[in-house]
Parts: sequence; C-alpha cells; structure tokens
Amino acid sequence: MLHPLLFVRGDGVAEIYILGFNGSPRKYGNTFKMLKMALLAAEREGARTRLFHLYDYNIKPCLGCLVDDQKACRYPCVIEDDMKEIYREILDADGIIIATPIYWYNVSGVLKNFIDRITVFENMINIEGRSWVEGKVAGVIAAGNDSGCISVISNLYAVLNSMGFAIPPWALAYKNNMLPLKSEKERLLDAANIGRCVALMAKLLKNGPEKWYSVDLAKWMEEIYPLVEEEAEENWRRQEPERRRIIKRR
Repeated sequence: MLHPLLFVRGDGVAEIYILGFNGSPRKYGNTFKMLKMALLAAEREGARTRLFHLYDYNIKPCLGCLVDDQKACRYPCVIEDDMKEIYREILDADGIIIATPIYWYNVSGVLKNFIDRITVFENMINIEGRSWVEGKVAGVIAAGNDSGCISVISNLYAVLNSMGFAIPPWALAYKNNMLPLKSEKERLLDAANIGRCVALMAKLLKNGPEKWYSVDLAKWMEEIYPLVEEEAEENWRRQEPERRRIIKRR
C-alpha cells in the first residue's frame, strides 16, 4: 500500500512528510520547544509531520559491521530493536529535523546511536550504488547553556550531508544561554525557519534527480585529473620563486 503522502493534492502539489527527532530526555525543555516550533512551521507549509522522542525508544549502539565486511552494513539492520520502526518512517519521509541538547560539545548519547545506525541507508551506495537517504532534506537544532552549539551543528551537517541529505539555507538554529526561550524571539524565529526551509526544499526535490552521487564520474575523473595536475604544476613554477623569496626574508 502506498504511503498516503505519495498522493498528490487536489491542487497538483505533492504532499511531503517531515520527521522531527528529539535527542533530549526532556520532553519539555528548549530542545523540544524549538523542534516543535520547526515542525509546526513545516505544517504551515503543508507538510505532515511526526515527532520522535528518541529516549522513548530502545536504540542499541551500532556494531560496526562494515569494518569486517563493507557490504554487511545494509538495510535491514541485523540489530533487533526499535530502530526498525524509525527506519520505515525515514524511508517514507521527505525530510528530517534533528534536535539535540549539547552534552560536552557534542550530541546526546541516544542521538549518537541513532546517527550511527542510519548508516545502513548511506552504505547502500556500496551495495546498490545509491544511498537510500540521498535527496532527502535535513535541518539541525542544538540547545545548551554555553558553548558548543556551532561545533555540534557543524558536525551534524557534515555527517548528514555525507549520507546524502540535502541541507537547505537557514536550516539551523541554536540556543546557548540560560534566558527563557520565550524571551528570545530570534531563536524561536530561527527554529520556525528550519521547518519552513526543510519543507520548501523537500517540495523542490520531490521530483528531483533520481541520483546525485555518481560513481560514473570515475572514468571522467581519471581522464581529467592529469590536466588539473598540469595546471597546478604550472602555477607552482610561477608562484614558487616569490614564495621562496618571502619565506627566506623572514
């Protein structure tokens, strides 16, 4: 049976499905509040949403199967736990929003397990030639009382994009102080914009390219790279004498 969100609305616009993942054990704190704002903003753009409180689920640590055998890490994961339900929802979804508290300049433990476990989708590129989350959209929220926000967001951006997720403009929000969230209108606006931007990007990509990452570039790369080396060598011959002169002057 087709997921209901694969149907097209009466106005001809395909509906989208956005998931929110709360990586905090608290269902009432700033992490939750900002995530909820993002999901409500996505709904305002016509998306259907679902919020997962990850601490309610049994998410076991990754076993690192791919270290022993690159093709052993695949969907479905060999671990029997609640990720099976979450996996199904991610496959149906067009976008995800991850929200985490900042624990020692990083994500919470349960969220780290979650991130490691969705490697089963990314590693399908080594089995079928395509990451199963490629082209889905992602946004990130980080909340804490001091430093570490941008470090956490940067790390999640790098991981998610490396898995194949598309990161739209303005798809980040953070809070890094003790002030009541309700008094920080700009933080709430940032959170709401995540939901809006993830929804807008998901609409754009709904009927986008079938595949983004291309191993077919390998032959072209081998042919073209010697030209890059040649140009770099020429640049070195022109630049090296002046650089040597500057360095010696010091």
